Amino acid sequence: MWTLFKRSLPLQLLFAAITAWLLAAVIPSSWVIGSDWYSVVLLAKTTYIGLLKMVVGIVVMLSLLQGITNIGSTLKLKTLGLRTILFYSLTSLIAIALGLSAALSMPEWTPIVVPDQLGESVNLISSKSATGSAIASKLLNMALVNPVAALSSGNLLATVVFSILFGIALLSALPKQHPIFEVISGLNLAVNKLVYQIIRLAPLAVFSIVFEFSVTGTGSLFSQLAMFALLVFVLTLIHGAIVLPMLAKLLTGVSIRQLFKSISAPLLMAFTTSSSSATLPLSMQVAEEKLGVSQSTSSLVLPLGAVMNMDGTALFEGVAAIFLAQLFGIDLTTTGLIMIFIMAMVSSVGAPGMPSGSMSGMQLVLLAAGIPLEAIAILLIIERPLDTFRTAVNVEGDLIAALVVDKWQPSSNIEAVAKTATFNKAVS
Repeated sequence: MWTLFKRSLPLQLLFAAITAWLLAAVIPSSWVIGSDWYSVVLLAKTTYIGLLKMVVGIVVMLSLLQGITNIGSTLKLKTLGLRTILFYSLTSLIAIALGLSAALSMPEWTPIVVPDQLGESVNLISSKSATGSAIASKLLNMALVNPVAALSSGNLLATVVFSILFGIALLSALPKQHPIFEVISGLNLAVNKLVYQIIRLAPLAVFSIVFEFSVTGTGSLFSQLAMFALLVFVLTLIHGAIVLPMLAKLLTGVSIRQLFKSISAPLLMAFTTSSSSATLPLSMQVAEEKLGVSQSTSSLVLPLGAVMNMDGTALFEGVAAIFLAQLFGIDLTTTGLIMIFIMAMVSSVGAPGMPSGSMSGMQLVLLAAGIPLEAIAILLIIERPLDTFRTAVNVEGDLIAALVVDKWQPSSNIEAVAKTATFNKAVS
């Protein structure tokens, strides 16, 4: 039992949260607030948030650079890559719209702190400037700055823009086998390892934050987290079981029942590993052998999707931003919602394809909405179980994208009907 506890981060997070809540319920708040030991408890939160701030810019930059440079050439980017990115953008937009619509249609969550208790937060757009031209002007002013200054100041929007432009420039200027691409891949692996080690410290931060909110808060944290988790699960299920299969049906003619029969193995692996990258070899095999996707298409679409296509992550981040904003008593204006929509899509593109990888991109969404970064530790309490379902939906989206993009290819148009008929016969 102890071995299982040491290896299971979700169990550690749950134990830390429950322990903090019980201690706060037993110890009178008058003994806590202002005491020296309470300052020590809060130090865990400060340290964890500081570590996240330290790496978030580098994580986003390297993830985007690797995703773009994995395309291989500007020719692929203009043809196959462009079609792939268009489809991935479409499904991500649908996922975010679904999440935001559902979150906004529900009754508001009860704040756990009053706004006056919040420290100074960073909001990309002032609530006073909600016109389209004002939003566009300020976005451009923030996006088009020196990348070094952007990294040092935490300007993630500028980091994203520079990474995309620089990635395209690398594809244009360098041969496919240039060592710089291996350097980017190696740095990305190292930074993701660092992020993983930081997340291992999350139980201490969760204990600190839950204890603080239980002592000073005004609402119920755990009951609202449970309802939030249920909402995200239902929305993820809708996107994965209805939206994506319907797109596949409309664009390729593939039967929904036959589709799920063919892709069940990679979906199960994605569910158990919570890693789209770890599922990639099996996804490529299934795409070629059971879906009839050409090797040239699967070798580009699926690796790119493992890095850049995160429908489940985009949905989760959009809903989580609204949930946390209401939990912290932050009034989201129309401008704030627009920023959440944009940043949820951008951050899902840069999310590492590993367990809890969405937490690095979540920081971009929180900063855009002016939500304190300590809110991430609250999400970690229930994020890991939800991550399994999100990853399965991400992989499903990758496989459907490979099927759709392969049919869009000029060489495939003549054989499209035959391919669909062969596929339907093979899996029936």
